[in-house]
Amino acid sequence: MTNSDRQIAQLIEETPFVDTHEHLVEESQRISGSVDLLMRCDDWTYLFSAYICSDLASAGMPATALQSFLGPNLSGEEKYKLVAPFWNCIRHTGYAQALLHTFRGLYGEEDLTSKSVPRIAEKYRDTVRPGFYPTILRRANIESCQVNSVQRIFMETEQPTLLLQDLSILPFCRCSAADLALVHAETGRQPTTLEEWLDVIDHYFATYGHKAVAVKCQIAYSRPLDFAPISKPRASRLFARHVGVLGHPLGSEDFKALQDFLFRYCVDKAGECGLPVKLHTGILEGSGFMELARIRDNASDLCRLLQDFPDTRFVLMHIGYPYQHEFIAVAKHYPNAFIDMCWAWIINPAASVRFLKEFLMSVPANKIFTFGGDYVAVEPIYGHALMARRGIALAISQLVAEGWIAQEETPELINGIMRGNALEFFPNAQRHETPNC
Repeated sequence: MTNSDRQIAQLIEETPFVDTHEHLVEESQRISGSVDLLMRCDDWTYLFSAYICSDLASAGMPATALQSFLGPNLSGEEKYKLVAPFWNCIRHTGYAQALLHTFRGLYGEEDLTSKSVPRIAEKYRDTVRPGFYPTILRRANIESCQVNSVQRIFMETEQPTLLLQDLSILPFCRCSAADLALVHAETGRQPTTLEEWLDVIDHYFATYGHKAVAVKCQIAYSRPLDFAPISKPRASRLFARHVGVLGHPLGSEDFKALQDFLFRYCVDKAGECGLPVKLHTGILEGSGFMELARIRDNASDLCRLLQDFPDTRFVLMHIGYPYQHEFIAVAKHYPNAFIDMCWAWIINPAASVRFLKEFLMSVPANKIFTFGGDYVAVEPIYGHALMARRGIALAISQLVAEGWIAQEETPELINGIMRGNALEFFPNAQRHETPNC
């Protein structure tokens, strides 16, 4: 490393992250060890339940073995025997690297081996105690997290100054049977007309809009992001059919039209509240079901939305990987398009370094947020943040060495892309009130 490289790396190490995307469950639930769909086991293999399990499946680990590995019924030794044949196959992927850095940094263990597993298991149990969320986040030098709750549409968190919250609009615009049931469970309402459903949406924005940092939607997991304008009378008829008599389900075209209307309604409400709209783009978590052609069109599908809502700010997440170059073009062209590198550093660390270099050479530097762990468990955020810092340091150092950026310009740039952009961009990021909502 040159002196310049060391100075840049030290500055990045000292600069706190504003973490713009997590799915953390509440700390009290982790401590209680309650086992449910979010937490099938309460042992060290819980840290494998997001992302790295997809690499294990991709490497060929049988589904039954993976289910047992992530479940509550086997001993640590038995679980290690299941994962051991596949560990060396995946150890260099971003997902596994984040976990290795977590084992090293939080537990003092260099690798996952038959000898280290009992110690990892013990340290996992010892770590999970009151206050461990802020402890781990401080060690990762993260000043706050923005959380898209997997438990509620909006989580009234126990730690509001640490875990800032998104308002999820996915249930409102996806409008599945499970979404209707969730709304009923939270509000007691069972809408049968479009007006009643819109009243539910209005209720959530009125109740939580002033507390939220953004609205979040991951509907790209189930459909394209081309949201066409749909008339309210047509949407009203479609909604009535959708929630009406069983045996007359909407066809795919009609269901898309209903979702189009509802999504645009939510975007309008977000605009009224001054809330940015966070959208999942790019690769899908999991294995064996992704339709890559639909992912390829994410960037072009979004252009109409960006044009139709010029005063609403959109945060396009995960760099659109593996089509990240299109997202650089979108962010360069549209004033209301911003990019979030959440998840990207562990999807493909090398591609993320290249992306950040190219982005900073093409797009205004205030239009990027460089870290979000995107985890349900807090522990792997530590390892992911370490990888992000290393990637940012590589990108900035290379730009300085190549003569594109002057060394004296790096402190302001680094502070902006790691925390300053987010603090300025997101309502309530500094605990200010959101206007007009």
